[in-house]
Amino acid sequence: MCVCNYCNHMKKTFLLFSTFLLVNGAMMAQNLPTDTTLKVVQIRETVVSATRSKQARSAVAQQVLLVRKPEIEQMNAQTTADLIQQSGAAFVQRSQQGGGSPVLRGFEASRVLLVVDGIRMNNAIYRAGHLQNILTIDNAMLDRAEVLYGPSTTVYGTDALGGALCFFTKNPVFSQSRKLKTVGSAFVRYGTVNEEKTAHADVSLGGKKIAGILSMTYSDFGDLRMGKNPGSEGRFGERPTYVARINGRDSIIANSDPYVQKFSAYQQMDMMGKVVFRPNAHAMHTLNVQLSTSSDIPRYDRLTDKGAGGNGFASAEWYYGPQDRRMVAYKLEKQQVGWFDEFQTTVNWQGIEESRHNRNFGATRRTDRVEALNVFGIVSELGKTWGNQALRLGLDAQYNDVKSTARRVDVNTGAESAQSTRYPDGGSQTLHIAAFATHQWQRKNWSFSEGLRAGFAALDARFDNKDFYPFPFDKAQQRTPVVSGHAGAVWNGPGKWRFAVNASTGFRVPNVDDLAKVFDSAVGNVVVPNPDLKPEKTFNLDVNLSRNITNRLRWENVLWGTLLQDAIITDVYTFNGQDSILYDGMNSRVLANQNARKARLFGFSSGLDADLSAQWAVYASVSYTKGEIIESENNKPLDHIPPLYGRAGLRWHTPKAVVETWTLFNTKKTIDQYNNEGEDNAQYAPPGGMPGWFTLNLRATYRFSQVFALQTGLENILDRQYRNFASGINAPGRNVWVTLRVNW
Repeated sequence: MCVCNYCNHMKKTFLLFSTFLLVNGAMMAQNLPTDTTLKVVQIRETVVSATRSKQARSAVAQQVLLVRKPEIEQMNAQTTADLIQQSGAAFVQRSQQGGGSPVLRGFEASRVLLVVDGIRMNNAIYRAGHLQNILTIDNAMLDRAEVLYGPSTTVYGTDALGGALCFFTKNPVFSQSRKLKTVGSAFVRYGTVNEEKTAHADVSLGGKKIAGILSMTYSDFGDLRMGKNPGSEGRFGERPTYVARINGRDSIIANSDPYVQKFSAYQQMDMMGKVVFRPNAHAMHTLNVQLSTSSDIPRYDRLTDKGAGGNGFASAEWYYGPQDRRMVAYKLEKQQVGWFDEFQTTVNWQGIEESRHNRNFGATRRTDRVEALNVFGIVSELGKTWGNQALRLGLDAQYNDVKSTARRVDVNTGAESAQSTRYPDGGSQTLHIAAFATHQWQRKNWSFSEGLRAGFAALDARFDNKDFYPFPFDKAQQRTPVVSGHAGAVWNGPGKWRFAVNASTGFRVPNVDDLAKVFDSAVGNVVVPNPDLKPEKTFNLDVNLSRNITNRLRWENVLWGTLLQDAIITDVYTFNGQDSILYDGMNSRVLANQNARKARLFGFSSGLDADLSAQWAVYASVSYTKGEIIESENNKPLDHIPPLYGRAGLRWHTPKAVVETWTLFNTKKTIDQYNNEGEDNAQYAPPGGMPGWFTLNLRATYRFSQVFALQTGLENILDRQYRNFASGINAPGRNVWVTLRVNW
């Protein structure tokens, strides 16, 4: 479904780009990469995301997982969603190949915050179902990722109920002499499971006062092949037929290979440019520009939905238009500002455009809905350290402007006609303003931390055109005060024992997607606006017990519980007194987002990392989550709750070579634990629920010299046929990939 000119241009760019980066890398090679060592991540390491400033990990009460640059390169993940899943940081749901929706502690999509270089990506139309926007983060340009578990709204604001995924991109390297310093890396990768072709290069040029880095990545993913070998519960998910338009008519065509998931292919280009000016030792200016764009991305799950009576297909076309994210950010950092040790402010603009295009089987008119956003943000912070205490004060303001348009296009004649918009056609705006403060202090073996955030949120949406739906209102408005806080304590005792307890509250203010959209959640269901929504609120308690043994072994165990109040869920509703309305030519049951219930979640996680010797290392992790909607009689399962999942691996490494074998696994999610009125997608699972699964995998790296390294891997060795819970597409089958990497 890609535009041919777009695809041809991207392919030509890929060929020229891959040739250039390999030749250029060989010519400019000078030094080894800054850090290629794979070791146990010690708890004394520095993290940034928890308080927006550098802090010893041992003093952070909140659970944090750190994925460093050497691990990112070793994993060789195709996308950032794959990186998150392979690292064991989170469970990931998928509705199509192009995307991935991380789940943190039973919260997903708009209840999990995405942050890039300290800038929030969540915007006014992040939906609560399954969100694939992590696609626009290029893992090849990352220096590290930090995952915060549990409410993080005190520092980052709305949405961070389950936690925050904080990504930090590579920085340019300054020269320590008058000579220009050149540092860079590049790779090309090919994978068999989807005929992946990826090329990446980043180059840093640095002087003593100014330095810059440019990063580019292009990926071409073909249709994804699933595994052939079913588990004990039988086969599911094959693609025996698909829809093709022949001679102006939709026809059902036999798939020559039912294990190839037809119409899951897409292409993507990512760029990042960063310039840093350091006029003196007390000031730094950073300009950060990012661009991510894709081809059309087929919504694979919708293309497999059956038509009326379970026959044929419901849709002939269903795809997202190019996923465009543009960002320009300026950051000023200064030392010694009055009484404070440091000051920093970040001003940013993001331009986002996304669209949905669908046409029912046999219909001649396609619906095109386009959303364009301008997002402006500013965060200013002051920091002061004295004695054994540290104080940080901040102001945070975020403004979103949403424009939503729609049309119907006759695919035979090209004639256009009016169509209902996904969001209010008169435009929508949101404004969030808040002040926050965090404080840390240490006393002997104890570290204490507190934080508070207070502010307000506003939303305005206008419904101008009522030709499609006679809304009983012209606009929707919301004015909401917000407050959250946290308090934690950490004890670093003798024998390398560490005990931490953290209590925190969180909030999520209803956004434009929650409050004002009209959309089909599933065939035969339509969600209508509800202007009376209130914010969701959580209270969370963590208990963390870990131990470091001789700096070679770290074992961490976390037990946590969350109470969710005023939970926004999608449930049956009436519109102008009717429980069903005509939507896109189909009589559909009316649903709406509502603050209908309370819910409780609890779970645990356990992780072990150990360097057994100078060459051998082992790791393992497991996570379990339970979520229930609290009812007066019998509690119901909460949606978005993954089954027990984890990973385990063994690694052998020397300065020249790394060989690693690992497994990923999920237990079964039985059908009685699905939420049938939520987003668990029971229609995409076998009758008894989603079967459990595990994969066996192998990867290796060999460094020929200071410049060149060859990496290869064999994933899903047993070619297992499986699908992640709530997903609408089968996972990759056996995949052989090869990467040629250059560092200079």
